[in-house]
Amino acid sequence: MITVLTLDTPGLGDRSYLAHDGEVALVVDPQRDHDRVRELAERAGVRITHVFESHIHNDYVTGGYRLARAVGARYLLNADDPVSFDRVGVRDGDVVTVGRMRVCVLHTPGHTHTHLSFAVEDESGQSVGVFTGGSLLYGSTGRPDLLGPAHTDTLVHAQWHSARRLANELPDSTAVYPTHGFGSFCSATQSGGDASTIGAEKAVNPALTADEERYVRELLAGLDAFPAYYAHMCPANAAGPDEIDLSPLAEADPAELRRRIEAGEWVVDLRTGTAFAAGHVAGTVNIGLGGQFVTYLGWLMPWGTPVTLLGETPAEVTEAQRELVRIGIDRPAAMATGKPEDWAGDTPLRSFPQATFADLAAAFDRGERPAVLDVRRNAERTTEHIEGSVGIPIHEILGRLGEVPPGPVWVHCASGYRASVVAGLLDACGHDVVAIDDIFGNARAAGLPLITA
Repeated sequence: MITVLTLDTPGLGDRSYLAHDGEVALVVDPQRDHDRVRELAERAGVRITHVFESHIHNDYVTGGYRLARAVGARYLLNADDPVSFDRVGVRDGDVVTVGRMRVCVLHTPGHTHTHLSFAVEDESGQSVGVFTGGSLLYGSTGRPDLLGPAHTDTLVHAQWHSARRLANELPDSTAVYPTHGFGSFCSATQSGGDASTIGAEKAVNPALTADEERYVRELLAGLDAFPAYYAHMCPANAAGPDEIDLSPLAEADPAELRRRIEAGEWVVDLRTGTAFAAGHVAGTVNIGLGGQFVTYLGWLMPWGTPVTLLGETPAEVTEAQRELVRIGIDRPAAMATGKPEDWAGDTPLRSFPQATFADLAAAFDRGERPAVLDVRRNAERTTEHIEGSVGIPIHEILGRLGEVPPGPVWVHCASGYRASVVAGLLDACGHDVVAIDDIFGNARAAGLPLITA
C-alpha cells in the first residue's frame, strides 16, 4: 500500500509531499526547512531515498538540495534545468523505481518551460496519484507569467496542453497533489480544496472545461500582481541553497531598536493587529504571524533591508525566523521579546483605533465623510468597492504614499489582516489612521454605498 503524507506551508500557500511504501519514501517539492520532512519520515518509520523537484521555484527557496544531501537521497530535477550543483537529471518518459513505487516523469510546461509532473503507480501498476507542482491545481493552473512577458504567451498555451495531457493519460481515479494553489500567488486564479482527482478536475478546471482560446483569454485577463521577492527565488534555487540557521538572534535593547528605526531599517512587530493598534513602538511595522506574514514582509520590505523581529515570546521570533528562511532572509539583524513597554524605553507608545464597517456606516450616517482607503488587489476591488473610496493595493502603498487621503483615513481590505499591515505602515509615516478589522462582506449589511461591477 502506498501512503501519501502532506506537509502544509500556509504562509506561502504551498504543500510538500512524502509518499512511502512502508519502508522507503520519496519527497516532492520540500520547503527549505527540511527538518519538518525528516521528522515526518521518522514518525512514519521510513527512509527517504529520492527527492523530486517539479520546477525551479519562484515563490520559495527549496529544501530539496539540502534534504537530499542530509539523508543521502538522490535529487531529481529536469535535466534541462540550468543549475550549478550535481543532481540526477530526468526527462519526459523516464521511469524511476522507489521501493515498491514506480514514478513516471511527465514534462508539463506552462508554469515554467521545464516543469515536470510525477505520476506514481504501485507495484501492481495501479495509479496512485500525480504530483503536479505548478501545473494542474485544484480548479486552476499555475500562472504562466512569472518568467516575464516574453515567455507568457508561450507558457499559457503550454499550460492548457499540459493539463489536457494529464487528464488524457491518467485514470480519472488518480489523486492530484499540487504544490501551489492554497493561497500561493503562483496560482493563476483562486484555487482551493483539500483533495481532488483527475476525474473531479475534468468537471471543474477551466483548463479542462474550456477550449484553448477561451482558457488563454480568461486566464490572462485575470492575472494580478505577484510578490516582488519572487525575483530572488529562482537564482537562489539554481545556485543550490545553503543550510539554514535558526539559532537565537542577538537581543536588542530600546536604544538599539530606536537607532535601527531611525536608520530606516524594518523593525517588525509580530503581534496581532489588535494588540499592535492598542500600543506599539513608534516607527515599527506590524505584520502578524497569524496571516501571510512572510509573503507580505517579502513583498513590502525593500530587498536586503535589515529586519529586526519583535515578539511576545522567543518561540514567536523563532517561528518568524523559520518563515523568513523559506524566502531567503536568513539571519535577521536582531530581536526583542516581551511587551511594547519593554521595547519603547522612555519613548511614548503610539496607538490607533480599530473599527468595523458598521462603525464606518455610522460615521456616514452622522454626516461625516471619512476618507476610505481600500488596500485589496485590483481584481478584488473591481468586483465591488465602497463608493468614494481610494484604491491602492497593499503592495503599492509605499510607492504611492502621496495618494493616501489626509487623515483620519479608514483602511480596509477583505478580512482585516492587510488593513492592519497598511495602517501600521501609514502610522509609522505619521498618518492619522483607523484600521477596519472586519470582513468586507459586512460592508453591504452595514448599509454602506457599494459600486458593483
